[in-house]
Amino acid sequence: MDQVQVGRLVVIGVGLIGGSFALALKTAGACREVIGVAPPGKTCEQAKSLGIVDSASSSLAEVLPQLEASDLVFIAVPTLAVESVFAQIRAYMPEGVTVTDGASVKGSVVRAAKTVWGRVPSFLVPGHPIAGSEHSGAAAARDDLYYNHRVILTPLPETGTGHLQRVVQLWQVAGASVLKMSVEEHDVVLAATSHLPHVIAFSLVDTLAHDAENENIFRYAAGGFRDFTRIASSDPVMWRDIMLANRDAILKAIDLYSLNLSALREAIASGDSTSLMGVFTRAKTARDQVTKVLTKQACSEFMPTKAMTFTAQPGGCVIGRLRVPGDKSMSHRAIMLGSLAEGVTEVAGFLEGEDALATLQAFRDMGVVIEGPVNGRVTIHGVGLRGLKMPPGPLYLGNSGTSMRLLAGLLAGLGFDITLTGDASLSKRPMDRVAGPLREMGAIIETGSGGRPPLRIKGGRRLYGIDYRLPMASAQVKSAVLLAGLYASGETSTVEPAPTRDHTERMLQGFGYPLHRDGAKSTLCGGGNLKACHIDVPADISSAAFFMVAAAISPGSDIVLEHVGVNPTRHGVINILGLMGADIQQFNKREISGEPVADIRVRYSPLKGIRIPETQVPLAIDEFPALFIAAACADGETVLTGAAELRVKESDRIQAMADGLAVLGVEAKPTPDGIVIPGGRARTVFSGGTVDSLGDHRIAMAFAVASLRAKDTIRILHCANVATSFPNFADLAVSVGLRLQLA
Repeated sequence: MDQVQVGRLVVIGVGLIGGSFALALKTAGACREVIGVAPPGKTCEQAKSLGIVDSASSSLAEVLPQLEASDLVFIAVPTLAVESVFAQIRAYMPEGVTVTDGASVKGSVVRAAKTVWGRVPSFLVPGHPIAGSEHSGAAAARDDLYYNHRVILTPLPETGTGHLQRVVQLWQVAGASVLKMSVEEHDVVLAATSHLPHVIAFSLVDTLAHDAENENIFRYAAGGFRDFTRIASSDPVMWRDIMLANRDAILKAIDLYSLNLSALREAIASGDSTSLMGVFTRAKTARDQVTKVLTKQACSEFMPTKAMTFTAQPGGCVIGRLRVPGDKSMSHRAIMLGSLAEGVTEVAGFLEGEDALATLQAFRDMGVVIEGPVNGRVTIHGVGLRGLKMPPGPLYLGNSGTSMRLLAGLLAGLGFDITLTGDASLSKRPMDRVAGPLREMGAIIETGSGGRPPLRIKGGRRLYGIDYRLPMASAQVKSAVLLAGLYASGETSTVEPAPTRDHTERMLQGFGYPLHRDGAKSTLCGGGNLKACHIDVPADISSAAFFMVAAAISPGSDIVLEHVGVNPTRHGVINILGLMGADIQQFNKREISGEPVADIRVRYSPLKGIRIPETQVPLAIDEFPALFIAAACADGETVLTGAAELRVKESDRIQAMADGLAVLGVEAKPTPDGIVIPGGRARTVFSGGTVDSLGDHRIAMAFAVASLRAKDTIRILHCANVATSFPNFADLAVSVGLRLQLA
């Protein structure tokens, strides 16, 4: 960013906060002069001798009248002293000067402004830098204190645009990331995330310091005690003022903490191992994701967008043995049904991708104790069908459409209201096709604009079983209806127009729930129980598909994919590649946790274009991006019809693939429900270039595979969401021969 010049910077209170702001702007050359103002004594002279300020004064009446419209005043005094500073500003400061502050309680600052001016003046930009140190005073100031830290601004409707922009730019010059939120939200969030931890630290140290029975306790304190209580060395005057200024919000935070601490004490006293694990696992997860959690709570629209680019060098082949991560569909369902079962469910092979972890976290938020995942192993302490608790807020499901649609069915019959939200991609995906049949069962579900998220589910509704005939094949819609049927009176049945993955039906039966299957129809009665069991999640055939295609299209390839789930409702990719002439063999077939599993060997063999049978479309719906790459490498034209659902996935996968193929020199023709892809006989089919995955993980991985038959480098943009379903894709791809780099 270009340096932002202001005339004079007046810092009122030249300690750690004010002095560091002054040093940062001086270092960046962003102001002509820094004037420090503090009470008589050594503070200002010390700040001047340290080079923090250019001149110093103990009188605002002396400094303020000299200011001009290009100048800025930064107030860095204890919170309860702000009002007296405002009074002097009103008396002496000329018009046009910008005023901002660094107080920790913005409600107090606004009240002080209204007391002095009768309103919030347009030149005032309330702010709070989220940075500090246990040290205080001018000697503690440093020019990098705010670098890579957040500054929260709380502008009001009265705040002038020019003044706000000036403050934003100056904080950015200081190296800070600027967020905006309301005054009220700031004080509530900071009470919980900053003020309460200081209360606890001060209280703990004070308690132990006066514990006569443990007079040597500090002598033996370990590093954890030192780190936890470090903040108790902060300025007592500042924290006294904060406690008084933000009293109501802090008291609420203390009350909630006290309640939870009492519950934890009771769990320890009673030897309640499950409750203890619940507290510790939830806390660990929250701490591991603390930056993401705090950003979402504070101001979700400012959540940083992850950027990742795949750079795939041309040529090569794939050789070796590997096991791709666990099946995503089964991982979702294992968490859901294990949470609703009675007893402890052990899961092996769980997919530790972001989508499945979103489901896991949702159930933790609803009171389920879940240990792990550790190396794909998860232990779920089930609470029974009626044991879920109302979460503290909306359930955030990231990019996972499976989580949202299946949870809509599970939660429709519970006794509390709940909101399901997701990221920008998920928020564009249609939800009415799930909400519709659930409403027929008696659920009250509100969607956002255009039938899209967020979903708001009204609790306490009585559900009734229905006989639902799906208008289009969808495992997610079928599953949502069957899961809602667990809570419905009477029979609930689904009839699908074509086979879709049946993991929900198989897993319900594995958990001991009576479910009858008759061809395309599945039926269950509400009011039953789920019993805990052991689940071994096989490798995901959707993830394996990328390596199947990689081997099928690149001469010299020979790869074995181990422990792959070959459920007959999922093996469309094997059938379609077989029809195209791929050399695919299944061996070591067995059944694990009610699911068929096999090892799959794929060797290069020339492919031919085909008309894909529509009966295979539902069996390969997630694998088509990879299959489109195979089609482009085949001899002759490949035609896909009956796949309109591809247009409402994480992206419009038909159009996204057609656009990417065009960039790489393959003129595919999209149709309303499919695509026509001309084959190519050349050794190098793709020309190379830059394609946009649109944040769709399967588009990104498909074009990475295309590099094996490219004559130049392929750059794939927006690949961060690959972590949602296949977190170690790049590592595995490189290990077997793809020339893939991440940036």
